[in-house]
Amino acid sequence: MFVRGAGSYLWDDSRKRYLDFVQGWAVNALGHSPPGRCRSACGAGQAAADAEPGLLQRSEPASSRKALVENSCFDQVSSPIPGAEANEGAIKLARKYGAKYKNGAFEIITFEGGFHGRTLATMSASGKKAFEPLFEPKVSGFRKAKLNDLDPVKALISDNTVAVMLEPIQGEAGVWPATDQFLQELRALTKEHGLLLIVDEIQTGMGRTGKLFHYEHAGIEPDIMTLGKGIGGGVPLAALLATDACVVLRTRRPGRHLQRQSVDVRRGLAVLEHVATPEFLKAVADAGLFLESELQKLSARHGLGEVRGRGLLLALDLKLPIGAAIVAEALADGVLINSPQPDALRFMPALNVTREEISLMIDCLDAILVKAGAARRVA
Repeated sequence: MFVRGAGSYLWDDSRKRYLDFVQGWAVNALGHSPPGRCRSACGAGQAAADAEPGLLQRSEPASSRKALVENSCFDQVSSPIPGAEANEGAIKLARKYGAKYKNGAFEIITFEGGFHGRTLATMSASGKKAFEPLFEPKVSGFRKAKLNDLDPVKALISDNTVAVMLEPIQGEAGVWPATDQFLQELRALTKEHGLLLIVDEIQTGMGRTGKLFHYEHAGIEPDIMTLGKGIGGGVPLAALLATDACVVLRTRRPGRHLQRQSVDVRRGLAVLEHVATPEFLKAVADAGLFLESELQKLSARHGLGEVRGRGLLLALDLKLPIGAAIVAEALADGVLINSPQPDALRFMPALNVTREEISLMIDCLDAILVKAGAARRVA
């Protein structure tokens, strides 16, 4: 049971300390209990008390969640994930655009391995194999292409197509990036056919990959972008951004989509002001290069696979389905890491993680691989 968090660390109810390289699935962009204005924007007491360890770890519920449990017949409560709401909004916006400007076009091309949320529509948009048998029938109108291959996208375009939607880096699939060239070609293709390009930057946005938004790496300008996770710095918050040309939903008309409260928005603005500075983004990029280099050295020592991703969203290919065992061993040793696929580890530390903290995580992982004999050492 995690009871307290500060920076890159969590403490459980036995006072054991854990180095956190998951950070609530990249939600805690500035670590637990972030400093300065980010902390005061939602109240110092809340920021200091709440630990956000993520979906697969337990934490003490915030006061409102605890009250719900105490006043009902239920034992646990989970707050909704607002990133899915942002993607729902993007889907609505694209379909409204198609109804108004493209003769009712409604289909959105998404990608195999993609993940856009757990609402019915966003599960339908996702290309996650585990979702395929769930909650049938799904929402229709989503056609799946293969990432980094433009020909399948071209083949799926029809008079019914209104948009293409993708994650610049597919996190849940095991941290598989769309190449900059593919993003550039995709942007050109969508413009050629008059389609909207939607980037789901819920995990890659807010400085996670070394630029404020990942699309900047490719030098493109999408029509619609969704943000979540890191934008709230630990507070549930998401954002849906669009260009004037495709804005056909008017937020002043109630009932079209959900809105967030002003206290959450203030927290988001405080995070943005902190993250968007050139100095901070350079520090993120430098930390990402250091983490990538250390993971590559670790891979070479143990005969593992490639290091994928960008900035501080990286994965290590294990070549074997041993991810869950390594995660469990690391937890026992006081380090939180994630295995999105059986043969891969994912690393999503706080954006202000230090080199010392990266080295501590690497040392822990190295010791686990040595003890388990997970792979042969190389000279």
